Amino acid sequence: MQYHGQVAKRSDQRLDPIQGPQSFEVPSALPSVLARALAFSAVIVASICGGLMGFALGRLQWGEKQQLWVLIGSLLGSIAASVGVAIVAVLVLRAMAEWSDVASVRARRR
Repeated sequence: MQYHGQVAKRSDQRLDPIQGPQSFEVPSALPSVLARALAFSAVIVASICGGLMGFALGRLQWGEKQQLWVLIGSLLGSIAASVGVAIVAVLVLRAMAEWSDVASVRARRR
């Protein structure tokens, strides 16, 4: 019985200790840093705008005599606006991740 295949020599199978893997990056489902930074800045801007709207509404409602209520109105407006925009931002970031995943699946099929 004869074997005609080539067998690799021991010296060919050694790995070079200096040469490591090509990339240490781990695939991630996170959106890009730019998208996350834009979402964060949108929440901050919404918080400032909500605080200004709450302040304006409080000044119209209570005037200059009851500053505590004006401050409370400003804080509530700021919190409400920032929470609302944060929810929308999270939904947008999740949708972006899903769209890129679907696009990569389509590209792999081609």
